Amino acid sequence: MSGEGNIIVDSDFSFSDAIAGTNAPLEIVDRLSMMDVCYFSFDGLRHQGQIIVDCSLEDDVSEIFTLIEKLKFPLGKAIPIVAYGWQDGESMADNNTSSFNYRVIAGTTKLSLHSFGRALDINPVQNPVIYPHGVIAPEGAVYKPQKAGTFSAGHPIVEEFLKRGWHWGGNFEQPKDYHHFEKP
Repeated sequence: MSGEGNIIVDSDFSFSDAIAGTNAPLEIVDRLSMMDVCYFSFDGLRHQGQIIVDCSLEDDVSEIFTLIEKLKFPLGKAIPIVAYGWQDGESMADNNTSSFNYRVIAGTTKLSLHSFGRALDINPVQNPVIYPHGVIAPEGAVYKPQKAGTFSAGHPIVEEFLKRGWHWGGNFEQPKDYHHFEKP
């Protein structure tokens, strides 16, 4: 079986199920759009998942996922974070690619751009957050830029995000957030 014709469905939520239990105010929820995205996973097969983003970012995300699929850049999975009880740490540990999650930035009281569907985390296990004192999240992740599914400066997917006005967490002073892309 080649991955070309058959698609493995990783996520098949309805929009209402995908946002069930969020604390996001209605004015944010009303701007969200759920997209089906296709990608090759680490098994070499074609998968379909779902990403929830601000509706103004649909074209960017669609075109970036077309590039991800074309390059056969492997993704662990793409499942709305409701499947993880809205727990970012659990989603990251499971190498889940996700966007919308109404939450604060870790260690602060400030809302994350994920709260508005304006940030996207891709392959957290390959692209972890590295804090100034050496703590890495998710736990056990190792950043090796040459490994499949990993981003580094100059990577075509990173360049595509930057060209579209997104910011990449790998360019942040600290922490280095290699899986994180955002468009303020």
